[in-house]
Amino acid sequence: MKGARGWAIIAAISIAIGAAAYFSRPQQDSPGHSSWSDASNGASAVRLFAESMGHPTSQVSGTFDPPAGPALMFVFSPTSAYTADEAGRTRTWVSAGNVLVYASEEGDRELDRAFGVKHLSGYVFTSATVATPVVQGVTNVAGGSFLVPLQTSAEQVAFLRSSNGLALGYMQKIGLGRVVVLADPLVLCNGYLGKQDNGRLLADLLGLTSNTAPVFFDEYHHGLILSDLSPQSWVATSWGAALLWLLIAVFLGLVVRGRSFGPLVPRPPEVARADVEWAVAVGALLRRSSARDVTLGVLASAAEREVATRTGIPLLPRERFWGALWARVPELAAELAEAENTLHASAVSEPDLLKAAQRLHRIAYPASGRVA
Repeated sequence: MKGARGWAIIAAISIAIGAAAYFSRPQQDSPGHSSWSDASNGASAVRLFAESMGHPTSQVSGTFDPPAGPALMFVFSPTSAYTADEAGRTRTWVSAGNVLVYASEEGDRELDRAFGVKHLSGYVFTSATVATPVVQGVTNVAGGSFLVPLQTSAEQVAFLRSSNGLALGYMQKIGLGRVVVLADPLVLCNGYLGKQDNGRLLADLLGLTSNTAPVFFDEYHHGLILSDLSPQSWVATSWGAALLWLLIAVFLGLVVRGRSFGPLVPRPPEVARADVEWAVAVGALLRRSSARDVTLGVLASAAEREVATRTGIPLLPRERFWGALWARVPELAAELAEAENTLHASAVSEPDLLKAAQRLHRIAYPASGRVA
C-alpha cells in the first residue's frame, strides 16, 4: 500500500505539471502562414472564406503538381525552397489561364526568377498601406510594419503602396493567366482579415477567377526541413513542453523512490575449461563447417612449428626452413614431407585423415626426442 501511494502521488504531480505546461503554452505561430494553421499569422481563414464563397478548396502536399485549371493557387512564404523545375512548371501553369497569389516577406529565389519578381534592398517602415483603384472597394489595408518593398516594371501594375509610395503589391498578366505578388502576407492572414479593408482585398483576389473555380494552397513548400528536427522546434510547442515536464517528473520520481525493476540476479562464476574441451570444440566446429582445407593447414603448420622448435631452425620463411631442415636433418625432413603429402592426399576419407594426423603428431612429439 505504501508503494502504491507513492506512485499515485508521483502520477498526480506529473499530470499537474503537464496540465500547467499545456494551459500556459505560448501563442501558436505559423511563420510560413500555413492554410492549416489557426494562428494569428496562419491562413486557415482564407481557405474557409473561399469555401464560403462557393470555391472548392484543397492543399497541394505530398508531391508538387500544379492543379488542373482554371484555378487559383495561394503560395504563402515558402519555408522550403522551390526548385527551378517547380518554379518553371508554376509559370507554365499560370500562362495556361490560371491565377497565382504569391505572398511572401522576402520571396523565393527560383519563384522570383521565374516570375521576374524583384525586391528593393533593405526594410522600410510603413504605418499605412494604401490601395489603388485596381482593387475595388479597398482603400487601406493593415499588415506588418517592416517590409521589403517591390520593384515594379511597366507590365507590373502596383495596387498596394506604402505611405511613401513604395510598391507592396502588384498584378501582372502572364500569358492567359495572372500573378498577384504581395510583399506582406499578413494582410491575408487570420488575425488581420477583420482589419480595415483586408477582407475586401481577399474577396477581390478570389474574384480574379470564376465563381466556382477551385482554390488551392501550396503546403508542399511548407514541408519538413532540417530545422524542424531541432529540439527548439518541439520543446517550444505546448505538447512538447508538457511531454518534457512529464519525463522530468517521472525521472525524478524514479530517482526519489530508488526502486529497482526486479531482484538482482548474481552473475554465475566463470568455470575454467580444460584444454581437451577447447580442442574438442574446435574440432567439432571444423567438422560441422566441412573445413577440411583449414584442418589440413592447421595440422601441417602445428607439426612444422614443433619441428622448428626442436631443431632450432627458424620457421619463416618456409622455403629457408625446408632447405635448412633437408641439410641438417634429412631423415626428419623426408619423414615430415611424406607425412604432409599423405595428409593432403587423405582429404576424402576421415579415417585416413586421422591416421595422417596421428603420424604428424608422432613426428612432432616423438617418444625419444631427436637431436639436430
